[in-house]
Amino acid sequence: MAAGITPCTGLSRCAALTQRDIAARAGAAHTASIFNSPPRAKGRRSMSNPNVITIVRRDTKAWRAQVWISFFLAVVLCGSGLAYLPGADIDRAFMIMGYVFCLAAAFSLAKFIRDNENKKSDTPMWSMVAWGGFAAAMALTGWGLANMSINPTYKAFLGVSWLFLISNAFTLAKTLRDAHEAELQQARLEGMRQRAEAQQ
Repeated sequence: MAAGITPCTGLSRCAALTQRDIAARAGAAHTASIFNSPPRAKGRRSMSNPNVITIVRRDTKAWRAQVWISFFLAVVLCGSGLAYLPGADIDRAFMIMGYVFCLAAAFSLAKFIRDNENKKSDTPMWSMVAWGGFAAAMALTGWGLANMSINPTYKAFLGVSWLFLISNAFTLAKTLRDAHEAELQQARLEGMRQRAEAQQ
């Protein structure tokens, strides 16, 4: 008896077993078509096989809450540190300008990297602006912080809160971009579904 064939003794029993085997194999093939699809086809609904459902990847509510809470916490820490910064007003103004410069440059660089993830879509000049602006902002702010005549503990607090802010800026930019692309993918899938229904 060949391997994988279920023995049976009656015609009705054999027919029932054959139907179950066919249904099991069809279910396995359907599962394989979902989980073993090539990366290029990810996020699209097959017009020839409308039964294949593509799941749009989204971040959880807990992750989004963590990202926003961390970002606002970093802003509060940096703002309180700069508000009570000892020294001259010119030093405080320089550090505020440096923090804002770094924050804006971080969001610009995150967008530039994401826009050019699959293929280059920006000019070399904009690439130089994005990377050069971020490098200049970080270097100038770090230089100003290192040369300030303040307590080392206070200087360490400003440095850690500054790096915390920049790190959360990149994380927030990625989270917002992921949510935006998920909405676009959902809209495309909905449009494809409506066109398929209209053609039937």
